[in-house]
Amino acid sequence: MQFDVMRFPSYAFDPATGVATFDYLLDGPEPLRFTETITLPVPADPTVPEALTRVLDLLHVVAGVSYFKVGAPARVVAPKPVPAEAAALFTAVYTKGMAEYAYRNQLPHVLELTVETPGLVPSAEHTGTLAGRPLSAVGGGKDSIVTLEILRAAGLDPVPFSVNPNPVIENVNTASGLPALAARRKLDPRLFELNRAGALNGHIPVTAINSLIAIATAVWHGLGPVVMSNERSASDPNLVWNGHEVNHQWSKGVEAEGLLRDAVAAYAGLTDPYFSLLRTLSELHIAQLFAGHTAYDDVVTSCNRAFKLHDPTARWCGDCPKCRFVFLAMAPHMPRERLAHIFGHDLFADPAQTPGFLELLGVDAHKPFECVGEAEECLVALSLLTDDAPVLVALRAAVPDSAWADASHSNVFTPGGPHHIPAAYRKLLNEAVA
Repeated sequence: MQFDVMRFPSYAFDPATGVATFDYLLDGPEPLRFTETITLPVPADPTVPEALTRVLDLLHVVAGVSYFKVGAPARVVAPKPVPAEAAALFTAVYTKGMAEYAYRNQLPHVLELTVETPGLVPSAEHTGTLAGRPLSAVGGGKDSIVTLEILRAAGLDPVPFSVNPNPVIENVNTASGLPALAARRKLDPRLFELNRAGALNGHIPVTAINSLIAIATAVWHGLGPVVMSNERSASDPNLVWNGHEVNHQWSKGVEAEGLLRDAVAAYAGLTDPYFSLLRTLSELHIAQLFAGHTAYDDVVTSCNRAFKLHDPTARWCGDCPKCRFVFLAMAPHMPRERLAHIFGHDLFADPAQTPGFLELLGVDAHKPFECVGEAEECLVALSLLTDDAPVLVALRAAVPDSAWADASHSNVFTPGGPHHIPAAYRKLLNEAVA
């Protein structure tokens, strides 16, 4: 399928139902039209502030990556004039956010396109920060649980939030005991028909989409900032292709976070609307903090494959990079019996897991296209484990001596790196890791 340009004909929002309908057009000899539906939870007062309309404007364009990937046209034309910061976000989402898609489908032009806008407008005046209870994004994994508990311990009474929550996320919310909010995102059914027929497909920067949905919800409900749980290693690329970094987690990284914050501030006038509380921490450090919260052992999961099984009892597939990484990250911080209980079995007892762990350690191939930590973290975790489980014995034998020199315990467990955490929340994090 050949398309010349992607356009965004219109969108509508009904405050009575919370339903936003976003229209998309892949224009060419045989045009394709799509309509996506996003439903926000309706507050007691459904009055629509201007800032909400502005956030939905941004969401209309960013959510379009799901339909762009069907044909990857060389031109993308946004519907409205926006500040330069919003235009920069759009271009980054369609290039850096789609870099893995471009790499896998061998479409180098995707990395070079610029999202066009019908002009630029000055930045909006800042109307202040979002005040009130923080909206804390929950994905069901250890990271968002740690954030929830840090905010709770500080007396901030966080509001758990998710998009299309599955039973795993709902069980985590129940375990937290905190009343949650949820939004729904429904892709155009035609997209799935095209995928089954062989249309181009691949990974999209879904965190950027869900983040704007969360900000829209916080604005409409009069809540505080959206607090994410993205860690330091999310900014680490998987590989470099045609001179461009390819990062499976780009929309979870600090660059994407900064671009989104700047776009919302410039277009909607909101200061500090969104940040990741755990940005300065490694995954291994977060796993250490999670170990102190046993109430979630029967509900926590980070396995993306298990999410797709539609079985609330299947929390970990036990045979993917994510399962292996989280198992390895948690292992130094809790008894093996507790770890095996969380996962359903002991991955270190299964020699068939060894090749997958070697990939995480940087011994074989590049970093997997999954939400996993850096090789240094994995090496440090391995160095902290002293027993003779079959997989651990094999890993120690396979890691070259030179690799251990790159594994610094201090680097992994010392907070650092760029972040956008406001001072008051930074203080909370420092107290939590002290």
